[in-house]
Order: sequence, then C-alpha cells, then structure tokens
Amino acid sequence: MAQKARILIVEDDETIGAGLVTALEHENYNAVLVDNAEDGVTQMLAEPASLVISDIMLPGMSGLEMMQQIKRTHPQVPVIMLTARTDEIDRVMGLEMGADDYVTKPFSVREVVARVKARLRDHNIDVSTPKFYTFGDVEVDLSRRTLVKAGDASRLTTHEAGTLAYLIAHRGQDVSRDELLENVWGYTVSYSTRTVDNQILKLRKKIEDTPAEPRHILTVHGTGYRFEP
Repeated sequence: MAQKARILIVEDDETIGAGLVTALEHENYNAVLVDNAEDGVTQMLAEPASLVISDIMLPGMSGLEMMQQIKRTHPQVPVIMLTARTDEIDRVMGLEMGADDYVTKPFSVREVVARVKARLRDHNIDVSTPKFYTFGDVEVDLSRRTLVKAGDASRLTTHEAGTLAYLIAHRGQDVSRDELLENVWGYTVSYSTRTVDNQILKLRKKIEDTPAEPRHILTVHGTGYRFEP
C-alpha cells in the first residue's frame, strides 16, 4: 500500500486548522497541525512533509519567514499560503518569495483540498525536457533543483526551476508571460506579469555571465522570453 502523503498545516485558528485536518484526512492524507511557525520549521526538520499549508499571520515568526526557511532546506516541497489579506501586492509578494499557491480567507476547505491535490500532482517538473541539462558553462539538475555555473553551485526555487524547465522544453521558441504563469504557477489568469519578470531576473543572475546582456534567456519585446542554449 502506498504511503500517505504527509501534509503539514501551520494555522493558529483552531477552527480553521481542525477543519483542514478533517478534510485532508477524509481524502486519505496524513495531516499534521501546529499553531506556530517555529513548530512548523521543527516539524519539517524532524519529518519532512510532502506539502505545507500555512497562514501568513502567525504569532512570532510569520508564515512567509517560515516558508523561506523551509524552501532553503526543502526547495521541492510545495507551500500553499493562507491569508485574510486581499490586496494583490500581498499575493504577488508571497508568490515572489517562493510560495507555490495562495488562498484568501474566507475559503472553502474543498478549494484548499483541490489545491493540495493539484500541487502534489504537478509540483514535480513534468515537461518534455531532460531532468539534467547542460548549456554554456551551466549544469542544471531540474529534479533536484540545483544549478552549477563555472563550478559555483546554487539552488533553484520551485518557480525558478519550473520557469527554466519550461523555457528549455520550448528552447528557440517565443514564450509569453501568460503562458509561463499558466504552466509554471498554474494560473489561467495573470496575477501579475511582474511576477514572471522577477523570476527571469533571478534566473539571469544565476546563469548569465552578464545578466544585463543575456545570452540564454532573451527578452522578446511585446511577447515574453526565449531560451537559447
């Protein structure tokens, strides 16, 4: 029998936390609930989860700070952020800091469960490109989300790896920002094309000799980007 996926829930509202635990366990997940970010980090170090659901506003360390710590040690683990905030800038900030998805309160637990299923299904890179790819003086392992340039190693965030994988899979082709948002972030409606642009800037710093004059990730004005090996 396949092992149940372990879902870590970090939520200080007892009613919301208990509701998520019940709904996820009904779907045969192993749900673990803690009420603060520090315990969330401890749980991930002791027994890493397959996915993390976290409120942003928590006592002590914020959910965003916790997410950054988790992503440093477990970059492949998807993180879904919960928040009562409705301003787009907060959503964009969370996504740019590494969150894989974002749900605004109040929400239906069915919606969160659907997001969990989607992220567990597709957080592994699943595009027509090799997991290990070399171009110029860059070696990238997309399955491990690691990159080595001229001997210097660095880690890729989930979205950096997904963006690079998608561009490599479509090398030589023009790829729009909306296409990247839909296929890497999973949004059919653009939250902000700036989100994609910021990911590209971060990738260029890791792979280009001169990020301001890129050789591999080229800007296609009026469209988006194109990858050239």
